[in-house]
Amino acid sequence: MIAAVVFDLDGVLVDSEQIWDGARRAVAESHGGRWRSDATAAMQGMSSLEWSTFMHDELAVELPAAEIVDLVVDRVLQRYYRGLPLLRGATEAVERMARRWPLGLASSANRVVIDTVVALARWPSRFTVTVSSEEVARGKPAPDVYLEAARRLGAPPVDCVGVEDSANGIRSGIAAGMR
Repeated sequence: MIAAVVFDLDGVLVDSEQIWDGARRAVAESHGGRWRSDATAAMQGMSSLEWSTFMHDELAVELPAAEIVDLVVDRVLQRYYRGLPLLRGATEAVERMARRWPLGLASSANRVVIDTVVALARWPSRFTVTVSSEEVARGKPAPDVYLEAARRLGAPPVDCVGVEDSANGIRSGIAAGMR
Protein backbone atom coordinates (compact mmCIF):
# COMPACT_ATOMS: atom_id res chain seq x y z
CA MET A 1 0.00 0.00 0.00
CA ILE A 2 1.38 3.40 -0.96
CA ALA A 3 0.85 6.10 1.68
CA ALA A 4 2.65 8.99 -0.07
CA VAL A 5 4.81 9.89 -3.05
CA VAL A 6 8.00 11.93 -2.58
CA PHE A 7 9.49 13.65 -5.61
CA ASP A 8 12.99 14.93 -6.16
CA LEU A 9 13.02 18.32 -7.91
CA ASP A 10 16.05 18.81 -10.15
CA GLY A 11 16.07 16.46 -13.11
CA VAL A 12 12.67 14.99 -12.18
CA LEU A 13 10.33 17.97 -12.39
CA VAL A 14 12.67 20.76 -13.51
CA ASP A 15 15.25 20.52 -16.29
CA SER A 16 17.80 22.30 -14.16
CA GLU A 17 20.97 20.27 -13.80
CA GLN A 18 22.75 22.30 -16.49
CA ILE A 19 21.50 25.55 -14.91
CA TRP A 20 23.00 24.63 -11.54
CA ASP A 21 26.17 23.43 -13.24
CA GLY A 22 26.50 26.64 -15.25
CA ALA A 23 25.90 28.82 -12.19
CA ARG A 24 28.50 26.97 -10.12
CA ARG A 25 31.01 27.01 -12.97
CA ALA A 26 30.51 30.77 -13.55
CA VAL A 27 30.97 31.55 -9.86
CA ALA A 28 34.08 29.38 -9.69
CA GLU A 29 35.64 30.93 -12.78
CA SER A 30 34.85 34.52 -11.73
CA HIS A 31 36.29 34.07 -8.24
CA GLY A 32 39.67 32.40 -8.81
CA GLY A 33 38.48 28.80 -8.87
CA ARG A 34 39.64 25.99 -11.13
CA TRP A 35 36.81 23.90 -12.56
CA ARG A 36 37.58 20.18 -12.68
CA SER A 37 36.04 17.65 -15.02
CA ASP A 38 34.69 15.64 -12.05
CA ALA A 39 33.15 18.64 -10.25
CA THR A 40 29.62 18.26 -11.58
CA ALA A 41 29.35 14.59 -10.65
CA ALA A 42 31.03 15.16 -7.30
CA MET A 43 28.49 17.81 -6.24
CA GLN A 44 25.36 16.01 -7.44
CA GLY A 45 22.99 15.54 -4.51
CA MET A 46 25.11 17.53 -2.05
CA SER A 47 23.45 20.07 0.22
CA SER A 48 24.37 23.72 -0.31
CA LEU A 49 26.74 23.62 2.65
CA GLU A 50 28.43 20.55 1.18
CA TRP A 51 28.79 21.81 -2.41
CA SER A 52 29.84 25.33 -1.42
CA THR A 53 32.50 23.87 0.88
CA PHE A 54 33.61 21.59 -1.98
CA MET A 55 33.85 24.62 -4.28
CA HIS A 56 35.90 26.53 -1.71
CA ASP A 57 38.19 23.66 -0.69
CA GLU A 58 38.49 21.55 -3.85
CA LEU A 59 37.97 24.10 -6.63
CA ALA A 60 39.83 26.91 -4.83
CA VAL A 61 37.01 29.46 -5.09
CA GLU A 62 38.24 32.52 -3.21
CA LEU A 63 35.02 33.23 -1.29
CA PRO A 64 33.51 31.98 1.96
CA ALA A 65 31.08 29.10 1.45
CA ALA A 66 28.05 31.21 2.38
CA GLU A 67 28.89 33.78 -0.32
CA ILE A 68 29.35 31.00 -2.88
CA VAL A 69 25.84 29.71 -2.06
CA ASP A 70 24.32 33.19 -2.36
CA LEU A 71 25.92 33.86 -5.75
CA VAL A 72 25.03 30.47 -7.22
CA VAL A 73 21.45 30.53 -5.95
CA ASP A 74 20.99 34.08 -7.25
CA ARG A 75 22.08 32.97 -10.74
CA VAL A 76 19.73 29.97 -10.66
CA LEU A 77 16.77 32.07 -9.51
CA GLN A 78 17.43 34.74 -12.15
CA ARG A 79 17.18 32.02 -14.78
CA TYR A 80 13.97 30.60 -13.30
CA TYR A 81 12.29 34.01 -13.25
CA ARG A 82 13.03 34.36 -16.96
CA GLY A 83 11.30 31.03 -17.62
CA LEU A 84 10.94 28.00 -15.40
CA PRO A 85 12.31 24.97 -17.27
CA LEU A 86 9.72 22.40 -16.23
CA LEU A 87 10.17 19.00 -17.78
CA ARG A 88 7.46 18.02 -20.22
CA GLY A 89 4.65 16.29 -18.33
CA ALA A 90 5.82 17.45 -14.88
CA THR A 91 2.70 19.43 -14.05
CA GLU A 92 0.42 16.69 -15.29
CA ALA A 93 2.29 14.08 -13.23
CA VAL A 94 2.18 16.20 -10.08
CA GLU A 95 -1.52 16.92 -10.50
CA ARG A 96 -2.39 13.30 -11.26
CA MET A 97 -0.43 11.95 -8.28
CA ALA A 98 -1.78 14.65 -5.92
CA ARG A 99 -5.33 13.50 -6.63
CA ARG A 100 -4.47 10.08 -5.22
CA TRP A 101 -1.69 10.49 -2.62
CA PRO A 102 -0.16 13.13 -0.39
CA LEU A 103 2.94 14.49 -2.11
CA GLY A 104 6.28 15.42 -0.68
CA LEU A 105 9.30 17.03 -2.25
CA ALA A 106 12.79 16.02 -1.06
CA SER A 107 15.42 18.08 -2.82
CA SER A 108 19.05 19.09 -2.59
CA ALA A 109 17.98 22.54 -3.78
CA ASN A 110 17.95 25.40 -1.30
CA ARG A 111 14.70 26.29 0.48
CA VAL A 112 14.36 29.55 -1.48
CA VAL A 113 14.78 27.66 -4.76
CA ILE A 114 12.19 25.03 -3.81
CA ASP A 115 9.70 27.69 -2.73
CA THR A 116 10.28 29.68 -5.93
CA VAL A 117 9.78 26.66 -8.19
CA VAL A 118 6.64 25.56 -6.35
CA ALA A 119 5.21 29.09 -6.62
CA LEU A 120 6.16 29.64 -10.28
CA ALA A 121 4.77 26.22 -11.25
CA ARG A 122 1.59 26.95 -9.28
CA TRP A 123 2.00 23.81 -7.15
CA PRO A 124 1.58 25.12 -3.56
CA SER A 125 -1.63 23.16 -3.02
CA ARG A 126 -0.17 20.01 -4.59
CA PHE A 127 2.71 19.38 -2.17
CA THR A 128 1.84 18.59 1.42
CA VAL A 129 5.48 18.99 2.48
CA THR A 130 8.74 20.16 0.94
CA VAL A 131 12.17 19.49 2.41
CA SER A 132 15.54 20.91 1.43
CA SER A 133 18.72 19.02 2.21
CA GLU A 134 19.94 22.24 3.85
CA GLU A 135 17.34 21.49 6.56
CA VAL A 136 18.80 18.09 7.47
CA ALA A 137 22.22 16.89 8.62
CA ARG A 138 23.41 15.30 5.37
CA GLY A 139 22.64 15.59 1.67
CA LYS A 140 22.07 12.76 -0.76
CA PRO A 141 23.10 9.88 -0.93
CA ALA A 142 22.39 9.92 2.83
CA PRO A 143 18.71 9.18 3.54
CA ASP A 144 18.13 12.29 5.70
CA VAL A 145 16.05 14.39 3.28
CA TYR A 146 13.75 11.48 2.40
CA LEU A 147 13.37 10.43 6.03
CA GLU A 148 12.40 13.98 6.97
CA ALA A 149 9.86 14.18 4.14
CA ALA A 150 8.26 10.90 5.29
CA ARG A 151 8.23 12.12 8.90
CA ARG A 152 6.50 15.38 7.93
CA LEU A 153 4.02 13.43 5.81
CA GLY A 154 3.28 11.18 8.78
CA ALA A 155 4.00 8.08 6.70
CA PRO A 156 6.45 5.26 7.33
CA PRO A 157 9.23 5.51 4.70
CA VAL A 158 8.55 1.91 3.66
CA ASP A 159 5.06 3.01 2.59
CA CYS A 160 6.38 5.88 0.47
CA VAL A 161 7.52 5.91 -3.13
CA GLY A 162 10.49 8.08 -4.05
CA VAL A 163 10.72 9.52 -7.57
CA GLU A 164 14.35 10.13 -8.51
CA ASP A 165 16.66 10.51 -11.48
CA SER A 166 20.22 10.46 -10.13
CA ALA A 167 22.32 7.66 -8.68
CA ASN A 168 22.85 9.56 -5.41
CA GLY A 169 19.14 10.33 -5.20
CA ILE A 170 18.18 6.71 -5.76
CA ARG A 171 20.69 5.66 -3.09
CA SER A 172 19.14 8.21 -0.73
CA GLY A 173 15.59 6.97 -1.26
CA ILE A 174 16.60 3.33 -0.89
CA ALA A 175 18.63 4.09 2.25
CA ALA A 176 15.51 5.73 3.68
CA GLY A 177 13.58 2.52 3.02
CA MET A 178 11.38 3.91 0.24
CA ARG A 179 10.36 2.16 -2.91
